[in-house]
Amino acid sequence: MQREKKTEIITLRVTPQTKDRIRAKARELGLTVTDYLCLCGLGKRIIRVEGLDNVLSELKAQGRNLNQLTTLANMGKIAVVYGDRLAEGYGQINEQLRQLLREVT
Repeated sequence: MQREKKTEIITLRVTPQTKDRIRAKARELGLTVTDYLCLCGLGKRIIRVEGLDNVLSELKAQGRNLNQLTTLANMGKIAVVYGDRLAEGYGQINEQLRQLLREVT
């Protein structure tokens, strides 16, 4: 996803306590203060799913492995046994993550 270039500045004054609370809330959600304030200001619901970063990292690693196996199989260097089952399982995990995303947005 390509982000638009941010060129505009909004300045606001807050107490030190409010500033600390805003920074803490943004940090809790893994967001920058700018992104956190923009999402809040636009009325967006912010949902953090704990552990999802690890799941996505593992899914990407498995996807790379699947691509490497596919490449080697296409080159005739290996024979993939039950490759269709592997690809189907990977697709099911992807679909489950998409469903989760639809439910929380």
